[in-house]
Amino acid sequence: MKTNLIVLGGGESGVGAAYLANKNGMNVFLSEINIIENSYKKILIDNGIEFEEGKHSLNKILKANEIIKSPGIPNDCDLVLKILKNNIPIVSEIEFASRFTNAKIIGVTGSNGKTTTTCLIYHILKSSGLNVGICGNIGNSFAFLISKNKFDFIVVELSSFQLEGVFQFRPKIAVITNLSPDHLERHDNSFKKYIDAKFNIISNQLSSDFLIYNGDDTIIEKEIKFRKINSSKLSFSFLKNTSTSQTYIENNKIQSQINKNKFMISIENLSLKGKHNIQNSMAAATVAQLLNISNQDLKESLGNFQSINHRMENVLTIQKVKYINDSKATNVNAVYYALDSMKNSTVWIVGGVDKGNNYNELLPLVREKVKAIICLGLDNKKIIETFSSISDLIIETSSMNDAVNSAYRIAKPNDVVLLSPACSSFDLFENYEDRGNQFKECVRKL
Repeated sequence: MKTNLIVLGGGESGVGAAYLANKNGMNVFLSEINIIENSYKKILIDNGIEFEEGKHSLNKILKANEIIKSPGIPNDCDLVLKILKNNIPIVSEIEFASRFTNAKIIGVTGSNGKTTTTCLIYHILKSSGLNVGICGNIGNSFAFLISKNKFDFIVVELSSFQLEGVFQFRPKIAVITNLSPDHLERHDNSFKKYIDAKFNIISNQLSSDFLIYNGDDTIIEKEIKFRKINSSKLSFSFLKNTSTSQTYIENNKIQSQINKNKFMISIENLSLKGKHNIQNSMAAATVAQLLNISNQDLKESLGNFQSINHRMENVLTIQKVKYINDSKATNVNAVYYALDSMKNSTVWIVGGVDKGNNYNELLPLVREKVKAIICLGLDNKKIIETFSSISDLIIETSSMNDAVNSAYRIAKPNDVVLLSPACSSFDLFENYEDRGNQFKECVRKL
């Protein structure tokens, strides 16, 4: 029997796609170059899904009618190039899964804030009684979610990797939180290619759909002007501009007027603090306004939302020193927001796998707010070269335990110890979650 669908990758998205395809009666084969985790392997075996691990059988793969590629597989690897040479369509799991649901999709992308914004939108909709799911670059894959549940609304967090392989995927509401250089190693070190991938989120939208974007982001504003956009555009901004921003700050309040409904909430009443989180709250409020969520439900949800793990997460206060886990800050822009929100003298833990970072924009904030820098990585040369002229104390460490103990010795009462790495975690840790969890564990042992 001819295999007509191949899934490359045996992680969350790959196994999810294979499970969804199998459930819909498709003949599917999954191929994973590494060893598949036992929990995912059990799903494949229990459902009679054919798979291989530790290799890619090229002859079998090149007989596919369509290939679903997991986002972690690079576009320029030999296998992908051979598939493209044979004119076999490659799609993302997001693209594939969207064919099997009639739910209204709210897609969220951006360089920073997308996880928080996705979770916040989900929290608002769920709290107001809507039948809503959450998936994508967070938790469940899209395919797993819709194969097991039926929702009226689905909030999907979307990375540039996931958006590369979409051709018909169409969110009813698309949100772009901000754009700054990130993951450029994946996009041929081209910021333009990265931006193009992000804007794939709106490529199939119709005039009845909506794009919500950050009106204070100069890169997004520039892109909006020259791209052909079919959907209705709504922006959020710190500035009131009646011609462009529907959600804005005035008199220290978020104010919004959409669908003839006025909404207002004091910034002091938001559960999430910091400039970046005000933007995330504005984006989520704009979505809620579009979906006619009541003002009361929206106010309550914005006021009681709990911060997500590894994003400006308060861990403990020890001897009047506050320890904050911002392990999810894997680029310079995210760290900028974190340092900008610091009100006290800060011991900053930074470092990991550099993604082509330019640290210069952090210099004014580091000069103003950081009393010591603790490097946590195998190669700290670039960080040391950038900040040695303005920081008297830079310490190199190669384990989380050393980094936290060094911070403990340096910090004085009312200081903050901030883990905000600006880098990927793969030199010393499995992922940013592992890095953040080790930070929390080490802090609790102090």
